[in-house]
Amino acid sequence: MNFDIIRAGRVVFHVEDLERSKTFYDALGFIETERDDHHIYLRGLEEHNHHSICLKKSDEPVAEVISYKVSDDRHLDELASFFEKKGQPIKWKGAGEEKALGRTLRTTDNSGLTIEFYAEMEQAEIMLQRYDLYKGANVQRIDHFNCMVPDVESAYNFYIDELGFRCSEYTAADDEKIWAAWLHRKQSVHDVAFMNGVGPRLHHVGFWLNDPMSLINGCDVLAALDYGPNIERGPGRHGLSNAFFLYLRDPDGHRIELYTGDYLTSDPDFKPKRWDLDDPKRQTFWGHEAPDSWFEEATQFLDLNGKKTETSEPLLEKRKPNFVI
Repeated sequence: MNFDIIRAGRVVFHVEDLERSKTFYDALGFIETERDDHHIYLRGLEEHNHHSICLKKSDEPVAEVISYKVSDDRHLDELASFFEKKGQPIKWKGAGEEKALGRTLRTTDNSGLTIEFYAEMEQAEIMLQRYDLYKGANVQRIDHFNCMVPDVESAYNFYIDELGFRCSEYTAADDEKIWAAWLHRKQSVHDVAFMNGVGPRLHHVGFWLNDPMSLINGCDVLAALDYGPNIERGPGRHGLSNAFFLYLRDPDGHRIELYTGDYLTSDPDFKPKRWDLDDPKRQTFWGHEAPDSWFEEATQFLDLNGKKTETSEPLLEKRKPNFVI
């Protein structure tokens, strides 16, 4: 079945202090679309949808859901039927139950990740040429999710064979077991990546920047506002995806990647690039080695009933070279 999934759409982060979180995301250059007593909705400068981050007040930092935009409501019904046949739980929300969204379908994938699909979101003013509002890293748009799962090969097969994603790059060992994979629906390197590790957990959400200088300017602004300790890794360049990157931890520990420099994957004859597990350039083409926290720490998900999902150890042996962007 051909589901017309367009791209990564939004993330819902639970945070303990809305104002504390808002101050951090302001420093990165996000635009506030709307707020109430329990939520703040943020978007990048070029985004025409209402939000790509929903910050939700909570007692404990978790990821509620990661979402994908589909082309129209028909695909929501087809996806619901598909996941039900797979024995996965589903949960519908009517138009307006989620702020600014039309009907939404929530479910879990074969790795236990809590995912959402939607077709409609309220529009917002594009701020691309409001250069007077540019600040921090001038964040433009949401780009991708990166998730830690116990069985990357199973996730890879599910998203490729069942949901119609394509692979841009992957990491494999000598036995050709897939340790990490970058999968896309839009015409870039990835909308979601899977890496071998304790999961299901959300490793990071990546946001696209115009150029490397926006990232450097973001570092300067963060440091000036005493957010220097929130910089976890980078700046640097990945071999995988060619991305110029910076990893940050928000005040609740959720990881954000600032990201630029990948490439077009639209051609039908495009061939995925294989990286050997022991090739050091795939993870860090240049730059400092990642800290232990980057390999081990990630955000847990809530299930459809609002409880933390149970996590499992990876099927493949844990070792640092398998953890990639």
